[in-house]
Amino acid sequence: MKITPIIAAASLAWAATGAWANTDEAMTKAGCMACHAKDKKLVGPSFKDIAVKYKGQDATAKLMEKVRKGGSGVFGPVPMAPNPPDKISDTDLKAAVELILKS
Repeated sequence: MKITPIIAAASLAWAATGAWANTDEAMTKAGCMACHAKDKKLVGPSFKDIAVKYKGQDATAKLMEKVRKGGSGVFGPVPMAPNPPDKISDTDLKAAVELILKS
């Protein structure tokens, strides 16, 4: 019966990879990946740094608004341009923010 935990772990790993792959596509199309990466700072903070900063907070709505309006000062002086719904849909943006917060 040791196979069950192994299969469960493999299924979770596959699901997580699939979620990143689908969300990566939307974020790449929207231009997010030009300035952000999963685990290293580029122009903007890494997704892991964002997750650490907002750990334990219900920050999905706050971060969605931040992405929509743009801004600067939270992670440094470099501004983030606004990202309207024609660049990334509300559904894709919510999925991206939720996935980033789980990083």
